[in-house]
Amino acid sequence: MPTHTVPPGPADDIDMALMRESPLDFITGLARTYGDVTRHRADGDTVYLLNRPEYARHVLKDNGANYTKEGTPDDAMLRPLLGNGLLTSNGADWARQRHLTAPAFRPSAVRTFDGIVTDATAQMLERWRPAVEAGTPLEVDQHLTALTLGILTHAILGADIDGIGEGFARAVDAVNRCIGHYVPTPDPDPADTARRYADFGRARVFLNTVTRTLIAARRAGGGSAGASGDLLDTLMSSHHLVSDEDLRDQVLTIVMAGHETTAKSLTWTLHLLDRHPEELAKVQEEVDRVLGGRPPTAADLAALPACRRAIQEAMRLYPPVWLISRRAVGPDVIGGYHVEPGTLVCVSQWVLHRHPEYWDRPDAYLPDRFDGADLPSHLYLPFGGGDRICVGQHFAMLEAVLVLASLLQSVRLELVEGFPVEPEALVTLRPKHGMTMIARPR
Repeated sequence: MPTHTVPPGPADDIDMALMRESPLDFITGLARTYGDVTRHRADGDTVYLLNRPEYARHVLKDNGANYTKEGTPDDAMLRPLLGNGLLTSNGADWARQRHLTAPAFRPSAVRTFDGIVTDATAQMLERWRPAVEAGTPLEVDQHLTALTLGILTHAILGADIDGIGEGFARAVDAVNRCIGHYVPTPDPDPADTARRYADFGRARVFLNTVTRTLIAARRAGGGSAGASGDLLDTLMSSHHLVSDEDLRDQVLTIVMAGHETTAKSLTWTLHLLDRHPEELAKVQEEVDRVLGGRPPTAADLAALPACRRAIQEAMRLYPPVWLISRRAVGPDVIGGYHVEPGTLVCVSQWVLHRHPEYWDRPDAYLPDRFDGADLPSHLYLPFGGGDRICVGQHFAMLEAVLVLASLLQSVRLELVEGFPVEPEALVTLRPKHGMTMIARPR
């Protein structure tokens, strides 16, 4: 193993415009060409890409104190919208915010939300009924974004935002198109950039208005009707959130992070099940056998392993968060290579989840690979890793399994013939053209 040497990588600086045209191809090519630790220069930064689970664990957990989100591309993309929320804060600020939010997402807490999930899914299916009967295509990705948004705000924030979910989904799309889009210097298309920023500005106003409305409504109502209150009450009563802006940052972060990734996971799962009818048949058989036509509950989760594995494998192939970046605070050594302070260190789930040393047939959709699998720590990172692992991971999996089971009880979703499906790596990994499907009655 090398010691204190520079990792291999391209000799010349990377053209950021070309890299951003196809970032997934770029990072995949780096790993294939140069190995499990690579180095390149781009936009004035020295960047390491790490592609082994032990290296990911080192940066995210074992030596996590030496690596910060501050000054990373993640921070630059998210902070203009989310401010100093849980995804963007660091140090003591982050620790306080995590302490405040964690109780609402404990497994024992999220299991009580099962009725909210299944009721909302049943209502969506009822809205779909005319399209199901007529065979009319549905923009499934947009519907799922609206669904997961409504579930989250009801379950975690105690708020009903019925009627604005699709507008919220469009706003999230506009945010992604702007903050996930690299603009080189000089700008080759200033008019396009201006349109993106204008759309972002309108989306930000809309998202801020929704967030502040949720807060104002709770204040006007005197708090939650529940005996112990919900997360919004907890945030509003915290002496750490000293201003309305602090509170807005936390609420908008929870809303944005808590629905978008789950919606994308479900979208990719439905696409993959449609492309793999043998896997769809396994999940349908399980749903029919276990549920017998009744709505699923949290108590059914252990009896729905095929549903869970279908989602886990979709998140392996299409991880909603496809890249994690950290900035080295002090010197370090990873894989025998010296890391200078200030180096941008990245782990890509897109690459790591396809590492041929760890995954058999890495590009194939094989949900059964998760049947009792004992994976190395930090090999599978759909929710990140280390101390900053997603606080809502248990809620996300409960929600995804219950939504999937509810949908597959009633309909079979088929991609519109000839519809292009292409992953687009923006803030999250999204289908570039959406996901337009036809819901057939079962």
